[in-house]
Amino acid sequence: MKMNELKNLIEVAAGRKSADLLIKNCRIVNVFSGEIENGDIAVVDGKIAGIGENYDGKKIIDAHEKFAAPGFIDAHIHIESSYISPEELGKIIVPCGTTTIIADPHEIANVCGLEGLKYMIAAAKKTKLKIIFAMPSCVPATDFEDAGAILNAEDMEEIFSDENIFGLGEFMNAPGVINCDEKALKKILLAKKFNKLIDGHGPNLTEKNLNAYVAAGILGDHECMTVEEMKEKISRGMYILIREGSACHNLRKLLQGATEKNSGRLLLCSDDLQTKTIFEKGHINNHLKICVEEKINPITAIQMATLNTAETFRLFDRGAIKPGNCADFVLLNDLKNFVAEKVFIDGEIVAEDGKYLPKIISQDISKVRGSVRVKNFSAERLKMNLKKNFVNVIKILPGEVVTKKITAEIKIDSDGDFIFDSSKDICKIAVIERHHETGKIGLGFLSGYGIKFGAIAISVAHDSHNIIVAGVNNSEMAFAVEKLIEMEGGMILVKDGKIISKISLPIAGIMSDKSGEFIAEKLDELHKKAHDELGISKNVEPVMTLTFMSLSVIPEIKLTNRGLFDYEKFNFIDVEAE
Repeated sequence: MKMNELKNLIEVAAGRKSADLLIKNCRIVNVFSGEIENGDIAVVDGKIAGIGENYDGKKIIDAHEKFAAPGFIDAHIHIESSYISPEELGKIIVPCGTTTIIADPHEIANVCGLEGLKYMIAAAKKTKLKIIFAMPSCVPATDFEDAGAILNAEDMEEIFSDENIFGLGEFMNAPGVINCDEKALKKILLAKKFNKLIDGHGPNLTEKNLNAYVAAGILGDHECMTVEEMKEKISRGMYILIREGSACHNLRKLLQGATEKNSGRLLLCSDDLQTKTIFEKGHINNHLKICVEEKINPITAIQMATLNTAETFRLFDRGAIKPGNCADFVLLNDLKNFVAEKVFIDGEIVAEDGKYLPKIISQDISKVRGSVRVKNFSAERLKMNLKKNFVNVIKILPGEVVTKKITAEIKIDSDGDFIFDSSKDICKIAVIERHHETGKIGLGFLSGYGIKFGAIAISVAHDSHNIIVAGVNNSEMAFAVEKLIEMEGGMILVKDGKIISKISLPIAGIMSDKSGEFIAEKLDELHKKAHDELGISKNVEPVMTLTFMSLSVIPEIKLTNRGLFDYEKFNFIDVEAE
């Protein structure tokens, strides 16, 4: 801030000069006192100058006693999981009242390395949405898969000092931290060197392992599955980012453990949220609606979506309607449904009645496309050659990315390959390396998905984003993979050797260059056909659920391009059960 700007701010705040903008007759949500106060909001040079009465403004907007709340902040989100670019994501979540997001771009970094991060930073400048980035901490997430890039501490230093990088993103390699892996610890020391924060990812950590993780400097966690886990982590000083996404629905359950004493440690986040879900339900405004439905005081809920997150991530210029803060706020019709009538960012009306007002200008994607490279693939590579028909299986738990390790008896042919049985809810799943033409393919079995016909293939597979495919036989699966490669990545459904639905994702094979509306419509069609024509269980979100079946840092069992991975053993296991 320059001297003349500071003087101007003080003059308006003191009532000696007119504000650029005056919002009159508001019911202001005071996240400091926990009260609603009547008054006006005076804005100058994009900052809130004053709150109260008897201010003048060059431009006056009458709020007609609407509620004025701070702009909502998503405490943890992967933009890539929306399947659209940062510019397009801003267009669809700003009208929901979201003004800032804490984004971890480790999805695109796992494909394109620092080039992917640089693309995201450049694209973020083309939206009014304020995007605060993390430096991806785990590229790859573990050493048990093949990603498109490797980022060591030395690679990070080049960009780590950027003021728009808050610190290290979710440290998914919790075992690496706990067991003092030096590559992991070097990244933590780098963050400490730059006085940056370190976000966490520690599912099921407890007792001494939790102590070790927190002692390393980990700030918070969004992987709590139970109230007991949440309470233990809070008791060790962690912030809990309560997640409500497209595939993971933890909010209602964890809110049962929210109290007046611990609510200051609770933040709201979406983690992975598809465009389709945003159009159907909204963004953080939907989280707030759920909070109120679960009997959380609406002002407490708003604190969890604003002040708590701002203070946790040292964003001291936002998160509250406060003199000197950025003029990021939203006018709401009520504190029950949280429908945004007007959204202001830096004092500018950027959305009104659900419509994003600024013009969309897209960032060039040429440096992050053409990322799907597969060698020596054919249907033959999907054969399993099993010696016995008793196997380890990944069991899907609806509404979770955590899976269960089970064993089951399957049918096999004379060559030891899997024979699909529609009476049993078990299908074949494969993960195919698509970055370096290594030819590596991991094969396994999936239960709880419900597929009965054809195959589904996706080039989004957390976190290394190889190709993941599930289906009823090798020919259908191979056809889906081959067509996906021709598309430069995306999602595809096939049945009886024909494509029945597809979405192209040319940006690193994980994001579209089309509009949010287009992708939402196509995804809705793909979901419907996945359920109706492939028979995938209606209790399972068909796309995002599958994309998490390769995430080896989530319990209990997953499949990478190198094989079947057991989280508890933190190593590979045989497909054939003991």
